[in-house]
Amino acid sequence: MERYKTAAEVALDLRPDHPIYCFRPSVLRADAQNFKKLFPGKTAYAVKTNGEPFVLKELAAAGYDCFDVASPAEFAAVREASPKAEMLYMHPIKAQSDIRLALEQYGIRVMSLDHEDEVAKILRIVRALDIDPAKITLFVRIATKGHAAYELSKKFGAAPGHAVELLQRIHRIGFKCGLCFHVGSQIEEPETYERALASADWIRSRAGVPIVELDVGGGFPAVYGHDPRRKVPDLPTLEELMGQIRSDIAEWAFDDIPLVAEPGRVVVARSISLIVRVLLKKGRRLYINDGIWASLSDSWTGKITLPARFIPDPARRTRSGKAGNIVPFKVCGATCDSVDILSRPFWLPETVDTGDWIEIGHIGAYSLSLRTRFNGFYPDTVIEVDTPFDAGEEPESFASIETMAD
Repeated sequence: MERYKTAAEVALDLRPDHPIYCFRPSVLRADAQNFKKLFPGKTAYAVKTNGEPFVLKELAAAGYDCFDVASPAEFAAVREASPKAEMLYMHPIKAQSDIRLALEQYGIRVMSLDHEDEVAKILRIVRALDIDPAKITLFVRIATKGHAAYELSKKFGAAPGHAVELLQRIHRIGFKCGLCFHVGSQIEEPETYERALASADWIRSRAGVPIVELDVGGGFPAVYGHDPRRKVPDLPTLEELMGQIRSDIAEWAFDDIPLVAEPGRVVVARSISLIVRVLLKKGRRLYINDGIWASLSDSWTGKITLPARFIPDPARRTRSGKAGNIVPFKVCGATCDSVDILSRPFWLPETVDTGDWIEIGHIGAYSLSLRTRFNGFYPDTVIEVDTPFDAGEEPESFASIETMAD
């Protein structure tokens, strides 16, 4: 992997016409270790957030020995990066063949579910492999409600009464019982965890079975940008959030059992930025070499404001517009699909033009995981960069915003 001091040096030296990911190992290590230090339990990195080999290997080097996985491809990726790491198979609905692979080949002994048919599938494989159910922990995932950028309980989670029945069923069979929930991605208020813990306590008291572990899922917010023309979002810091969680765990008497968390965004978001090039400027519209089918799903949804920096091409001698005047540009992606237009604008200097570059920061979460090969476009170049994106002056640009000027 090539190495540069800053992303601007990458752009000006290589003059790339294709997107480039700038990876900052030191930032990943710092954020990963900070989370482990603050959380009062086991940390299982959510591989779905970013399962690239260079990320998983860096996390393993930073002391991560437990990973939340959801598929055979993720099993293999973790095993390659960290052969002795523990894997928690926390996808609630699984193919029977994948369950067998997890139990037989990868030695996974922790799974989640939210329905009795999933219990039957797991039990069938356990009996076929002659595994003692007491060696396996099954987490019942409960439905939760809260405020987050991306809600995750619309698809998964058992209602409280159903969760009680599931716990009693798996206990009778002989499995160890756990409770888990996932409050959503990028939560907006710390009370979200408190409500989930209250529900978990209600379920535990009525199930009347031993709970060996509680998994509080993810949702821990990463730091992004904000539109300077609007009020700064009042999101809790990780330190504040962890303090509240510790207090809530004690209040609901879960502090006497092992805890698990599945962080994703908060661990990896700041460690990667993306350099894109302006392929064409057409009035207040910019055509860039990335888009909704590649790295910019968060900018597409408009739920997260990504910070960005303008890197002007020094080869352009003349520019139109007022220097320093930040204006909104509608942004179109690289594919020939007319849907490939971001739902929110990029706010950039008015002087931006064809051939310039834009560095989009804090894009380590989901950008690589969700890219496709649509139209044959697939950003895959990664360069190591030393300087954190948010070092130095504040970014002058923003890669999404709630409303766009006419």
